[in-house]
Amino acid sequence: MSFKFLKKLPSPEEIKQEYGLSETAARTKQERDKMVSDIITGDSDKFLVIIGPCSADNEDSVCDYISRLKKVQEKVAEKLVLVPRIYTNKPRTTGEGYKGIAHQPDPEKRPDMVAGLIAMRKMHIRALEESGLSSADEMLYPENWPYVEDLLSYVAIGARSVEDQQHRLTVSGFDVPAGMKNPTSGDYSVMLNSVYAAQHPHHFVFRGYEADTSGNPLTHVVLRGAVNKRGVCIPNYHYEDLERLIQMYGEMDLKNPAAIIDSNHSNSNKQYEQQIRIVKEIMHNRKISPEIHKLVKGVMIESYIEPGCQKVGEHIYGKSITDPCLGWEESEDLIYHIADMS
Repeated sequence: MSFKFLKKLPSPEEIKQEYGLSETAARTKQERDKMVSDIITGDSDKFLVIIGPCSADNEDSVCDYISRLKKVQEKVAEKLVLVPRIYTNKPRTTGEGYKGIAHQPDPEKRPDMVAGLIAMRKMHIRALEESGLSSADEMLYPENWPYVEDLLSYVAIGARSVEDQQHRLTVSGFDVPAGMKNPTSGDYSVMLNSVYAAQHPHHFVFRGYEADTSGNPLTHVVLRGAVNKRGVCIPNYHYEDLERLIQMYGEMDLKNPAAIIDSNHSNSNKQYEQQIRIVKEIMHNRKISPEIHKLVKGVMIESYIEPGCQKVGEHIYGKSITDPCLGWEESEDLIYHIADMS
């Protein structure tokens, strides 16, 4: 075999025992779970804003960002539920580049998966206990789910993972909302088939066990734009795109129809400043169409303390080392606009 097995990872139980969650934080997380879930089911009229850095590379700056988010949440609590992005795993198109804190707790050093699992968990715990805001993360590796399942109120399944059988089946065992992104091709049917699969029970192998799941009715879609065969980005947040999604949702037997719109990635052609215009268009379309208002439950925004991005090693505090993000001032203003339009 061409595998070189370096060391056995500690079990989720061992990591949780050493890095546990306080009873107060656990209660807060349960309350937040219900707030987010109620938006997806339609039991709450509030709007979901999943916002934060492209990648959570530094615990101090990420928690600083979330402490600022907490103050804004208090001001918009009647209309919005803010969920900080703490994305600790990063998919890489070519396999090259920084893969997230779960791989590299220090982006300038070699990968260390044990230290990464600990850093991932410690960051989520600190953010929750300091701010009272439970977070969202992307499930790049299904086997990592048990390490953070008591910490997350929202999980995203990325465009490159959405067709993967293990991702779909693992989501069927979640008890929190999970957003299935459209694949990079933009195919709605692939995305909706993933939602269908995750909403139903399954019998499969998970972490060395034969397992049953009951299905996750909180699974829904995330529109993140597409890339055509010529490599050109094709947005899918426009009125006509949403009308088409409503029609396709209606043709399938799916629970809790819901869509979250990702304002960056291929929807913005990675021009991060365009997120402001895109979010404003989404909110306008919700105003003029009752059907779109009912379907679109929230937005995703990539945002950090400093605007743009930097290379690994530049050490600019609060600036993304992966995709460029909105800066804090623009992000705060945009959140208030969303609240006014909700």
